[in-house]
Amino acid sequence: MSRKVIPIETESASAHAPHAPRSLSRREWLKGTGVLVGTLAFPSILATLAPSRVWAVEMQALDTHQGAVLLAFVKQQYPHKTLDDAVYALVVKDLDGKAQKDPAVRQQLADGVKQLDALNGSDWTKRSPADQARDVAAMEKTPFFTTVRTTAIVSLYSNDMAYAHFGYGAALGDGGYLNKGFNDLVWLPDPPAIASGPIPTDS
Repeated sequence: MSRKVIPIETESASAHAPHAPRSLSRREWLKGTGVLVGTLAFPSILATLAPSRVWAVEMQALDTHQGAVLLAFVKQQYPHKTLDDAVYALVVKDLDGKAQKDPAVRQQLADGVKQLDALNGSDWTKRSPADQARDVAAMEKTPFFTTVRTTAIVSLYSNDMAYAHFGYGAALGDGGYLNKGFNDLVWLPDPPAIASGPIPTDS
């Protein structure tokens, strides 16, 4: 399984307001690209791992607004209160990759964003979280919902930042959990040794 590392800008966090898109150059507008920019929450484990608290994700098929709406949509599909937007942005990056390769996916995502925006008059990201949750639930049977969900369920959890956030030890390699990590639970009593069975050895 390949790991993904989100591009992190080396500028100081004060250079951008949190989660505010930066101005795009004329060249970027001509290419039709968008950029998602944000700031890692502090204190957080991700902020201690990254070279800068400011992160940025560039898109080639989606524009900045479409990326922001999709990010908010994914957060409603897979809500984690303390998971940073930088991890959710990886899902948007992968959706953008699919849109680059398949014009039908690009149109489907654009239509989905347009439909969501219509619910709030112009910008769905300004809608209240409760209303957003109802909107997402109402679209559960649509191809748009399925495309976002099936991308998110892999992209959101298969990256180093998610491993660090959730405490998943896979980031340390494929050594397994036989002698480390499998019994990290602190809310269950230790079972008797006989219940664990013999420890396998290399043959």
